[in-house]
Amino acid sequence: MSSFLLILYIITSGLAFLGVVFYGARPSRSLSWLFVIVFMPFIGVIFYLLFGINRRKIKFFKLKQTYKRRLYDSNHHMANDHKPFEKFKSNKKEKLATLISNNNKYLPFDGNKVEVLQDGKSTFASIFEAIKEAKSFIHIQYYILEEGELLDEMFNLFKEKIAEGLEIRVMYDAIGSFDWRRKSIKRFKSIGVTICSSMPLRFGNFLFSFNYRNHRKIVVIDGVIGFTGGFNLTDKYIKSNTNMGIWEDTHVKIEGPAVESLHKVFIKDYYFASKEDILLDSKYLPKQEIKGNSIVQIVASGPDSDYAAIMQQYIMLINLAEDFICIANPYFIPSSQVLTALKIAALSGVRVKILLPEQSDSITARYCMRSYFEEIIAAGVEIYLKRDAFLHSKLILIDNEIVSVGSGNFDNRSFDHNFETNALIYDSVLAKEVHEVFITDCESSLRVNEAQFKERPIQDKFFEGLARFFSPLL
Repeated sequence: MSSFLLILYIITSGLAFLGVVFYGARPSRSLSWLFVIVFMPFIGVIFYLLFGINRRKIKFFKLKQTYKRRLYDSNHHMANDHKPFEKFKSNKKEKLATLISNNNKYLPFDGNKVEVLQDGKSTFASIFEAIKEAKSFIHIQYYILEEGELLDEMFNLFKEKIAEGLEIRVMYDAIGSFDWRRKSIKRFKSIGVTICSSMPLRFGNFLFSFNYRNHRKIVVIDGVIGFTGGFNLTDKYIKSNTNMGIWEDTHVKIEGPAVESLHKVFIKDYYFASKEDILLDSKYLPKQEIKGNSIVQIVASGPDSDYAAIMQQYIMLINLAEDFICIANPYFIPSSQVLTALKIAALSGVRVKILLPEQSDSITARYCMRSYFEEIIAAGVEIYLKRDAFLHSKLILIDNEIVSVGSGNFDNRSFDHNFETNALIYDSVLAKEVHEVFITDCESSLRVNEAQFKERPIQDKFFEGLARFFSPLL
């Protein structure tokens, strides 16, 4: 009798498991973690401790670093001499700016000049040119710093600027820049560059530092020129070493009052990486001049934030759209809130286009992304797959009025676990330029056909469903 019950349990459990894999529409994070814990004994528990705990909500698991970073915000509120922009004519812009001001404390500022950079050669040419013209200091923060031509060129520029008496500070993420060799780091330090890890891997700090990565990409020159977006410092953007092709991304160069907000993000991270508070000096926060006509608002989010600011920003943009939404992202693994917002927008008549890479640097992420295709295409969303390069841009644009460029992906990691930075640009002229490039990319990409996609092999459906269980880890 006991054998019969055991066999019956195995069969029914197996059938139930296959049913969820093939037909589970919206598996929750709790179910995902239950799956990991049950089917990966011992290891699953460790994974949950490292990756699954929501430190915003579970007070017992809040760590000292989170508390200290929040206290820093309270004790070091640095005012910008340039008054924030307050006279939006558009109600949608006013609502979005108010949300961002409340959930991460950075205000919108007008008088900015913004240049959108969309390929590796022009982006790094612009950054290197700004470094050449630097007069006082250079502050750089990347998730990935990798050996190659770009890093060698930066070293040579740094050597020249150090000789001129400039201060240079570089931050990197310990996991993202894992391949950056110690010998190379020592080479930079030997010429006078100050280098530190924004999220070092240490035994006493392991639970906080391993999963909570600093994914930001920030360059600030003399406190008056800023760069941010999706580009890392790697040769993948200038030459192809894999079948995915050259990496394509989107970055912005900002001049004007919003640079101070971007620099404050760097200053806070630098303080916690180096324990030095010298960057609070007025030397590093010069008075900003009017440089252009763009209104820019910086969005910064991380596990130390009270709110998931990046996710809230994306949801608000989706909800505010009246005509169309354009999204480009390499890791489209939306939360249930974002997924619902997108479907509501499409079903209400807003045209939604999503541009994704056909190939991915993560096979699990690729299958997980595709597990969402059927339901959002059924709601009217258009999906395009870029085939001639690896799309790494993190871009969202609505109604040719507002565009966001930054480091935040559409996934759980960017929403809850990573330190991220986006630039929100309230500029119709610039939004139209970005829209034209986006449409051109879509026209040269493969649009996913609903009928054909439904006919994909059954093993693909299985791996998609399986990968979706692991979405909390991605």
